[in-house]
Amino acid sequence: MRPIYIVNNYGQTNHLIKRMLRDLDIEAEMIKNDTPPETVRDECRGIILGGGPTLERAGYGFEYVDLGLPVLGICLGLHIIATRRNGTVAPGTMGGFGGVDVEVIDNSGILSGYDSNIPVWASHADEVKKIPEGFKLLAKSDICPVEAIANEEEHIYGVQWHPEVAHTQNGKLVFENFDRITRENL
Repeated sequence: MRPIYIVNNYGQTNHLIKRMLRDLDIEAEMIKNDTPPETVRDECRGIILGGGPTLERAGYGFEYVDLGLPVLGICLGLHIIATRRNGTVAPGTMGGFGGVDVEVIDNSGILSGYDSNIPVWASHADEVKKIPEGFKLLAKSDICPVEAIANEEEHIYGVQWHPEVAHTQNGKLVFENFDRITRENL
């Protein structure tokens, strides 16, 4: 079976995504965000767009969203998805990294198995301000109205928080759900 590709967008926790997937026995490879889109399309079964500093350093990340593969965006990865699909991203009111209690509105799909509230670790320097057409809101918080979104028809998902870090409660569920989604859509 082809691996899931983790796109390194120069974020400080991208290596933790790979480690968590390895610990879950999910085959994954980290790639640079300048890997040609046709290579990505032909060699993997799903894409995780990792975090990073800015949209300007996202490389081919925007194009990966349109390859017809399941996509999971984490933090900057969410912003790549939203921007590519004509949503809006702008500075958040809280900034920096910290703990946040997220309210889950829809605990199916990528958030299957979660309770109605999740303590997570997130950066809110930038946030999705307008959800792209065709996407639905999955989660929100008191400081950020868009914590998670999904276009389930295209199997594209994004979360503002970092499920790969220890401070996020049961973050592995996001990755297990994404693995299941990629297997169901081979």
